[in-house]
Amino acid sequence: MSQTRAYHSPRRTRAAAATRRDIVEAARRLFLDRGYAQVTVADIAQAAGTAVKTVYASAGGKAEILREIVGAGVAGSDAEETLRRVRACPDGASALAELARGTRRGNEEHREAVSVLYSALPVHESAEALWAQATTGYREALGEVANHLAATGALRPDLDAARCADLLWLCFGFGAWRTLVAECGWDWDAAERELTRMATGMLLP
Repeated sequence: MSQTRAYHSPRRTRAAAATRRDIVEAARRLFLDRGYAQVTVADIAQAAGTAVKTVYASAGGKAEILREIVGAGVAGSDAEETLRRVRACPDGASALAELARGTRRGNEEHREAVSVLYSALPVHESAEALWAQATTGYREALGEVANHLAATGALRPDLDAARCADLLWLCFGFGAWRTLVAECGWDWDAAERELTRMATGMLLP
């Protein structure tokens, strides 16, 4: 008995991928301009030049689209390269300065995704899961830095790696950069200098 072979069209696959990209990009712009709560799927469809049913079929609803934006932006940081540079530093002060540069690069490059994330958290139906998606890898990387500082004897004697990791999140997490740059109007260079100074004072002897 003959079997029916699945039809595969590379052109159709490329067109579908392009449609999905257009939808996600339209949603990203709208979320950034209006805030997540003020955007509907119909708004996204209109901005992307497609039908509402196409948005659902290609990218899902608002929550699914937001997860993709966060995954591609906020969660897509260059943590491994920053960790490599931190581990190569000769002392705690230079390691913290390198960490400040690395987290600054990530937050500056993905500042729009971070803004979208913060606009969605108060109203998102799965805010806790969304926050975990955005922060888990980030906090794990800071934990690796804390372990390195503890192992090399760079920390204050009363600090262990776990507490150091928490203080690194305070100094270099999303909230630190957002507070100084987005809310207080600091430029990125000034924020990097001040957060480096703050972390050095908190963590090193």
